[in-house]
Amino acid sequence: MPKVKTKKIVRKRFKITKTGKVMHRAQGARHLRSKKNKARQRRQDAPKEITTIKFARVIKRFLNT
Repeated sequence: MPKVKTKKIVRKRFKITKTGKVMHRAQGARHLRSKKNKARQRRQDAPKEITTIKFARVIKRFLNT
């Protein structure tokens, strides 16, 4: 049976916490920050949890956990 490999791009973009939550970074937080207000920038800097159970399950499958 072949070795099961992780999807490298999924490993780069998502993180699984000890409790099993799937976390990701907010979109739109990389550039053009001068036009966004400070509160919005702080919200985008914080990691976000993926709340859709089905999507989180797919990501965990890609990460082989």
